[in-house]
Amino acid sequence: MASVQFGEATRLYAGTTKPAVDQLTLDIHDGELLVLVGPSGSGKSTALRMLAGLEPLDGGRITIGDRDVSQVRPRDRDIAMVFQNYALYPQLTVAENMGFALKQARVPKEERVARVQEAARILDLVPYLDRKPKNLSGGQRQRVAMGRAIVRRPQVYLMDEPLSNLDAKLRVQTRTELAELQARLAVTTVYVTHDQVEAMTMGHRVAVLKEGVLQQCDTPGALYHSPANLFVAGFIGSPAMNLVPCGVTDGGLRLAGASVRFTDGAAAVGDAVVGFRPEAVRLGCGPISARIRTIEDLGSEAFVHLVIEHEGSSVGIVAKVPVPFAGRIGEQIDLGLDGTCHVFAVDGPRVASGRAELIQQ
Repeated sequence: MASVQFGEATRLYAGTTKPAVDQLTLDIHDGELLVLVGPSGSGKSTALRMLAGLEPLDGGRITIGDRDVSQVRPRDRDIAMVFQNYALYPQLTVAENMGFALKQARVPKEERVARVQEAARILDLVPYLDRKPKNLSGGQRQRVAMGRAIVRRPQVYLMDEPLSNLDAKLRVQTRTELAELQARLAVTTVYVTHDQVEAMTMGHRVAVLKEGVLQQCDTPGALYHSPANLFVAGFIGSPAMNLVPCGVTDGGLRLAGASVRFTDGAAAVGDAVVGFRPEAVRLGCGPISARIRTIEDLGSEAFVHLVIEHEGSSVGIVAKVPVPFAGRIGEQIDLGLDGTCHVFAVDGPRVASGRAELIQQ
């Protein structure tokens, strides 16, 4: 086990002027499960490949423990990687796939068999050790790929979107198993995904990337409740945070003919973007009239998609409400605000946060 440090690590591909990963500085604690998340092209997989040694650095450095591995070959970095497509050998059994790397490293047969059996017990794969990959389900194949990494006993596990090929139900089940397994093994793990729900439910901390630049790295709760900028606010959360450009009037923010007033002393200065989560929206009372566009009834809760008129244009708002919800598509309904509100500068950073409500102007 070991900590991992990115020190202004940069990767610039030939023929491009903008780095795929731009001066990434990130400390990953010993035994931590850290998730790299971001949209396609954000640099998360490139950062993982840099750590694995599959991509060279064009600047900065990477250390594992106290060792600078920036120029060390992948095979000598003491890492194990789990890929998106499993990468199993179809002609080998489960046991042979799991023990292949040990065989290549000339680990004695008795030790090799013992390690494979131990990993198979951890992953509930003992009944399948003599099967070929074609006779396994997707989830079982993924566990075999995990087992192949576990038997290595590396300092760091690297996982590149390992659940993306699974169906929705199996993905939820497997991510729970992976999180429990990582906690049991207590091995430093760097996990890459584009699914922010997956990131929030698995990571001890989550690092959000955009266009190769680290936007924020914190616990899932901190990312949700205290986003550092507009990008994190809009990316983290499902549904996403409501974000509406607003001007300032008499110390408050104008929103669809009403004023957003902070109740705990927070204040905004100049034009800004106001953000509030769907659970902060109150329906049935308030100074703003909204039209119900659609309703997503999830059984335990409902998300109501609304349209309000703001600054001469139609703006979409999402409200989280308890079920059953009596409203119907196309109806007009009053809307209020009761909860935490964030204010972001138009160029991105968060400048204020606090409890807020809507006041009729």
